[in-house]
Amino acid sequence: MNLVKVLIVDDSALIRQTLSSIISSENEMEVIGAASDPYVAVSQMKKQKPDVIILDIQMPRMDGLTFLKKIMTQNPIPVVVVSSIAQKDSEVAVEAYRLGAISVIEKPKLGSELMLKAWKSILIDAILTASKSRLNKFRFTKLIRKSLTLEKPTKQSPSVTVTNSIILIGSSAGGTEVINNILSQLEDNSLPILIVQHMPPFFTSRYSERLNRNSKIQVKEACSGDELQRGVAYIAPGGKHMLLRNNGFNYFVEVNNDEKVNRQRPSVDVLFESALKFTGSKFMAIILSGMGNDGTQGMHKLKSHGAITIAQNEESSIVYGMPKEAFTSGAADHSLSIDSIISKISVFSERN
Repeated sequence: MNLVKVLIVDDSALIRQTLSSIISSENEMEVIGAASDPYVAVSQMKKQKPDVIILDIQMPRMDGLTFLKKIMTQNPIPVVVVSSIAQKDSEVAVEAYRLGAISVIEKPKLGSELMLKAWKSILIDAILTASKSRLNKFRFTKLIRKSLTLEKPTKQSPSVTVTNSIILIGSSAGGTEVINNILSQLEDNSLPILIVQHMPPFFTSRYSERLNRNSKIQVKEACSGDELQRGVAYIAPGGKHMLLRNNGFNYFVEVNNDEKVNRQRPSVDVLFESALKFTGSKFMAIILSGMGNDGTQGMHKLKSHGAITIAQNEESSIVYGMPKEAFTSGAADHSLSIDSIISKISVFSERN
């Protein structure tokens, strides 16, 4: 069995030691180096290329975001950002996702053994997901340049027109920039879109703000009671489930703290299955890049109720786990590129 080779880049000797101990205790991975800053990391990478890099943000000589951008545009390697600044400054976390980080997680609380144990599971999952990602130099260079040069679109006020047609999207690792790409290409009269992006608490508010700046449609972090409107996309808050509800006159959003489903909260399956009771409505369900199978079960059920079901294709997926499961299981009728998904959404909106 080939072990996942991990390089740790962090200026704290204690953190490097802690992360090395955690990773080395796993049978599936090994630490091939621990660098105090990006320059030391580059020197180590010349000797042995890692499968995954664990990267801090605040470091001497070169900050983590600058190093991340260099990695993704010059020699793409999957990166998991582990930083104490991630939760305190969620704008930094969103920028890390934009630049190509597979996951962004907060540093562990070293004083509590119980909390460290729970955090260890999050870290190991993030490393394994990153190790299975499929990066492409041209793809990331193109995404970064595009987001840097994107002109601020002109927005129209969202329509309050009642609609019985809704778009549901589920996404995880590797999907944050796909969502940005999709929403930035839609016209302001698009159907309402409900989006579950696997993302920690505190990040989705800033993420929604960034998506909103880049799009003609309005994008917001969902709140319980939000009535669905054309020209608006609703992002499930990190750490909370989002469900579709109807009060007899219009559709609206419910957000709750119920138990995790598929080890996730928010869960794509929770969103998809909440739409099943509205059989008279027209739905399009889409699963984008991510690890695992969250959303497949709900998509199967939506398909049986007549929904259009789509999975992102392998060629355009950074992590071809969730979309592969949806398509190979028969839940998704279509396996499409990002551009084709945008086209499908646009046509669906125009016809409804």
